[in-house]
Amino acid sequence: MTAAAPPARSRGLPAGYPRLLRAARGRLSPTAADALLVAVVSVPVVLLVSDGTSGRPSSLALQAGLLVPLVWRRRAPLAVFGAVAATAFVQWLAGVRLSADAALLVALYTVAAYSGPRRTVLAGAVLEAGIVLDSLSWAPEGGAAGNFVSLSAMAVAAAVIGTNVRTRRSHLASVEDRAVRLERERDQRDRLAVAGERARIAREMHDIVSHNLSVMVALADGAVFAQFRSPGTTTAAVRQISGTGRQALTDMRRFLGVLRADEPDALRHPVPGIDQLEPLVDQVRAAGLPTRLRQTGDPSPVPAAAQLTVYRLVQESLTNTLKHTPAGTRAEVRVRCSTEAVAVEIIDDGASTDRTDGARGAPPGHGIAGMRERAAVYGATLEAGPSPHGRGWQVAARLELGTAEDGAA
Repeated sequence: MTAAAPPARSRGLPAGYPRLLRAARGRLSPTAADALLVAVVSVPVVLLVSDGTSGRPSSLALQAGLLVPLVWRRRAPLAVFGAVAATAFVQWLAGVRLSADAALLVALYTVAAYSGPRRTVLAGAVLEAGIVLDSLSWAPEGGAAGNFVSLSAMAVAAAVIGTNVRTRRSHLASVEDRAVRLERERDQRDRLAVAGERARIAREMHDIVSHNLSVMVALADGAVFAQFRSPGTTTAAVRQISGTGRQALTDMRRFLGVLRADEPDALRHPVPGIDQLEPLVDQVRAAGLPTRLRQTGDPSPVPAAAQLTVYRLVQESLTNTLKHTPAGTRAEVRVRCSTEAVAVEIIDDGASTDRTDGARGAPPGHGIAGMRERAAVYGATLEAGPSPHGRGWQVAARLELGTAEDGAA
């Protein structure tokens, strides 16, 4: 059994063989490319003569046994190596030297390139045993050591090259997998950012539209009721409806101006905050809900985003009270400001009906759910439910100013 027997004479290969082989390997599947490789290599190997016996049928069969298994070398590297090694052992027993023994080096390279280190060591050990048999049987007198060293060097080179190919392939696969994973994570972050922005826009639109429309509807109902009994009251209500509509347009213009950098009026409409609670309460009073505002502490150290959250919590709570309670209900807003936190509480004495989203068969909305999302930005848990005093409804939250997420609004 020999890894590569030196030929006695050879016949030249056609000039187009290497180019044909490269083109075929680039277009065919791995198995088809290996089959073409075996077919191309078999022609010169069969024509090479080492000891005058290669033309015999037995020699041709042995050469086929060495070369043909290479067609499946990438599918089953170790099995192919075993088949080639078994054929080489039969060849050694028959005392025939063939140039096709180079298939052992290809099979060892394939094991190193497509299998793990343990299988590579096992295949290398089998090949080294064959090299020992070859050196003892066929090396010239006194040349066994040199034959062993040269063949062992070729075996080690094949194993090292295969191992390097496997390592490089594994590295490229890990880099590609990491790139795909990073791209997937980036897309996921983008989707989450888009979903968060949509949720923020939905909350703002709900708070602006729902509150102002509720106030306008209440004022319109009052104007219709008082149009004959108290014309002056009707006039004031209609004027308040007009003012509320203008305020809604102003809020919408300001909000859309944030989304559009080319909106010139955006800077003229400041973000509502704690200082705007008094006009908000006056608006609700005009709509028919007697409301008292109690504010303690200096709101100036409170960030604008936190002030907007307080404003929206009060706005949504009073809007719910206006929509869900009967006439005669009273409400109270309490705001306590400090440098560490802002506590807000909205209480009314109306009937303790279920005012959660989707109550009374209505479809789910953004009211209390939106308030909870706003409060969660500041580490607060919104409490919304029947008043502990037995009558009415209560909404309470404490915004921790030191825990707000960057860029929250």
